[in-house]
Amino acid sequence: MGEAKYVLAIDQGTTSSRAILFDRDARPVAMAQREFPQYFPDDGWVEHDAEEIWASTVSVVEGALAKAGARADEVAAIGITNQRETTVLWERETGRPVHRAIVWQDRRTAETCAQLVADGHGDVIQARTGLLVDSYFSATKLAWLLDHVPEARARAERGELAFGTVDSFLLWRLTDGRVHATDATNASRTLLFDIHRQDWDDDLLALFGVPRAVLPEVRDSSADFGATDAALLGAAIPVAGIAGDQQAATVGQACFAPGMIKSTYGTGCFALMNTGEAAISSTNRSLGTVAYRLDGQPTYALEGSIFVAGAAIKWLRDRLGLIAEARETAALAARAAPQPGLYLVPAFVGLGAPYWDAGARGAILGMTLDTGRAEIARAALEANAYQTRDLLDAMAADGARASGALRVDGGLAVNDWAMQFLADIVGLPVERPSVTETTALGAAFLAGLRVGFYPSIEALARAWRRERRFEPAMSADERERRYAGWRAAVARVRSD
Repeated sequence: MGEAKYVLAIDQGTTSSRAILFDRDARPVAMAQREFPQYFPDDGWVEHDAEEIWASTVSVVEGALAKAGARADEVAAIGITNQRETTVLWERETGRPVHRAIVWQDRRTAETCAQLVADGHGDVIQARTGLLVDSYFSATKLAWLLDHVPEARARAERGELAFGTVDSFLLWRLTDGRVHATDATNASRTLLFDIHRQDWDDDLLALFGVPRAVLPEVRDSSADFGATDAALLGAAIPVAGIAGDQQAATVGQACFAPGMIKSTYGTGCFALMNTGEAAISSTNRSLGTVAYRLDGQPTYALEGSIFVAGAAIKWLRDRLGLIAEARETAALAARAAPQPGLYLVPAFVGLGAPYWDAGARGAILGMTLDTGRAEIARAALEANAYQTRDLLDAMAADGARASGALRVDGGLAVNDWAMQFLADIVGLPVERPSVTETTALGAAFLAGLRVGFYPSIEALARAWRRERRFEPAMSADERERRYAGWRAAVARVRSD
């Protein structure tokens, strides 16, 4: 047996799979990444082939080990983090999926969700799950598979089929079918899990038409999830941590105390605020969710989702041709003419939290003859700060106020100009970590914690390192004047 030198994080995302080895100082040692196809069989439908996800996962795990010159027996544990809500249904006997996975972005069950709300089920569902009724989540996707794949419902009721989000499917394959489980964070994104009782809810199972026999066991986020089949990588490696991607990033950012908050800026933006032992039922259209569960004790969070963050910068590049690379926006914003009445509202696919307005559409408001590409680029960056302020204000209205600093990660977090403006608009210091792979780091933390590779939550918090801190520099009067202009701009694009 080799000495345990690493923890391996599997980061299974929407467009690619990655594997990263971390050392005892929580530093990344080696990484491999592989993209896989997306399928769009109908308008608003998005699917993945779970077999392709599995193949990409094995490939990157082998790749990361090879880059580090590491053997499987030198890996203390594996942690899994995954695209949340994406729904897989497979045969227990063979492990084969019975249909392509239905991705979190898929909207085929939107009408079903609208009917559930019209029938008066929304309040009960939110009270138990913390979630709004939306096709974003897993329950209606699973019900669609049970109803549309031949014999699926009968086979599920006989116990022949297994459901899971991507973490569960990977765990099943890694353990050669010995373990059918998930963690509390992924369970909390299904619309089927009572986040207060920490169990699948029989009333919701009946409402959505889901047989309990198809469900995985729900375990802590740092737990014994079995071990990989020894033949797969050359040695059996414990699987000891699982968390959905945004919750894993919360752990990777060491947001372990109530009021601590992280915001991840990728294609969209997801802000999660730790609310401790209190599961807050939002009246301002934030989502209540499980941040992580350790030793049977859930820690809760409020989550706000922004649909378009980095995607607006991609739009400037690919559709308008205003920039050649995303990094150009910082210099453009710095030299843009002052136009405090200029706003870009990136409602290209509607507005997320706290508006949840699917009919809203994007607009640039307040243009003058002096408006050019620099000013539009600046407005696109500013929109991320305003939208984040929307989320923080909604959370504060629910009684969850951010304390300390806003910790940031994701592609946009490397933009110094954008991060300074973010600090100015939210009125909080903004902290950027030295290790930006926070999602994978969170999965590694959870796995390493279970096997003693990392000794404690306190040690994990000490391991978090700040690369830069951005302090608010804007006056309160200017901050509020600019934000009021943003709210007026959003009102102009709302559909209701």
